[in-house]
Amino acid sequence: MSPRLDALTSWRADWSGLRVAVLGLSVTGFSVADTLAELGADVLVVTEHADPQYARLLPVIGARLHTGGLDAVPGVLVDFDPDVVIASPGFAPAHPVVRWAQEAGIALWGDLELAWRVRDKVVRPDGSPADWVLITGTNGKTTTTQMTAAMLAAGNLRAAPCGNIGIPVLDAVRDPAGFDVLVVEVSSHQLWYLSHQTGDADPVSPHASVCLNLAADHLKWHGSFQAYRDAKAVVYANTRVACVYNRGDAATRQMVEEADVVEGARAIGFGLGVPGPSDVGVVDGILVDRAFVADRHHSAQELCTVDDLAAAGLGAPHNVANALAAAALARSLDVPPAAVRAALVDFHLDAHRIEVVAVAGGITWVDDSKATNPHAVASSLTTYPGAIWIVGGLLKGVDIGELVRTHGGSVKSAIVIGADRTPITAAFARHAPAVPVFEVDPGETGEVMAQVAQIAAEVARAGDVVLLAPAAASFDQFESYADRGRRFAEAVHRLIARGSGDEHDGPSPAGGR
Repeated sequence: MSPRLDALTSWRADWSGLRVAVLGLSVTGFSVADTLAELGADVLVVTEHADPQYARLLPVIGARLHTGGLDAVPGVLVDFDPDVVIASPGFAPAHPVVRWAQEAGIALWGDLELAWRVRDKVVRPDGSPADWVLITGTNGKTTTTQMTAAMLAAGNLRAAPCGNIGIPVLDAVRDPAGFDVLVVEVSSHQLWYLSHQTGDADPVSPHASVCLNLAADHLKWHGSFQAYRDAKAVVYANTRVACVYNRGDAATRQMVEEADVVEGARAIGFGLGVPGPSDVGVVDGILVDRAFVADRHHSAQELCTVDDLAAAGLGAPHNVANALAAAALARSLDVPPAAVRAALVDFHLDAHRIEVVAVAGGITWVDDSKATNPHAVASSLTTYPGAIWIVGGLLKGVDIGELVRTHGGSVKSAIVIGADRTPITAAFARHAPAVPVFEVDPGETGEVMAQVAQIAAEVARAGDVVLLAPAAASFDQFESYADRGRRFAEAVHRLIARGSGDEHDGPSPAGGR
């Protein structure tokens, strides 16, 4: 890395005139461009499709924009000759522009590296920037991020949940209110870019970090499961105090064992069983801490009970695990046990995460649209055995066969949606041939969930659960998983209002819907 880039480790450094190419113009790309423009850098945003709301703002902040196909490196980017390329998380390692930057020896950053370098824009009363807590995993990231932030707030720390959760970390860094802790949800995409941070001047060094779990996901983006795993492992690099791992997931333990951390950092396990002396876990229905107590070999500190979590709608095993992980992170920042409990008993899951959207005629309709991979759906199907399962979308290169083999046989029926329907119907034919399977043609987005709700209503009887848990991304038919869940709920409420489906003998399975 050039001496000038080595020196850019503060908001107060001289960023003026630095040529930076920003790839992508969505919420993350704009936060990068806006930050760099404020610092005085020369900014060129390169994107295939520009979001109009952000495109209108670029001239205002003093950045330039190039739009067009990116199947090859555009000449304007070559002519610009950037000192740094900062890529939005959507740009995969195999993207031509990313490859060009690497082959040309141009520094390649993500938004996390830039945010870390300028994290001192707003400092605490003692002059230090906010601590960072990094949270990743195949599933549970957002819930754990929100739980951790809530615990920190209950412990009188100013905490900002940010990152992949929807609020760019750069926006949190630049918030004039300032924070004690940034609780950063990080995706495998962001971590891949972080693994390419150059130089040793000031590497990202979180106070605490966690990889909640590991299962196949985003394989098309990364190219292989090993590459996906290696990206996730970056979360532990340079951790200063606590590397939190899942005792029930050997891959996360191995990540911690292999991580290059700051001397003195501890490995803290979490799990649903009795905890060891440096763990958090469950004893006789009580969540306990044996990691951050004075005599952890002979004593434990009660945090809350499983009944407390159940009363807050968090009783499913995966949410108990999320609560334990969050508690470990919060306790590493000296949050007292009473604050941990207070945050959990008042916590509410976000929409589209095992959310009951309606109960009518004895039928429960559940929206778990956020379950975009098989690992997440396994938890949903365990929570609701015998459900009428709505599944499908873009599978992202993931093989759904194992999920159908282990859980498909227990569902009452399956309603298959989305672009990648064939692998799902084939998996049912092979592993659960007795389960009725109904297909919904892609059609118009506005019609998909109306058809789904009608089929489900015709199949369901009192006592049944209809579960939207797609195990796939939403972008083939919907704007986002939230849009998919919202349309599902709207279709359910319209159907209930009409009283439809109560007097049907039921549809015929396989292919025709």
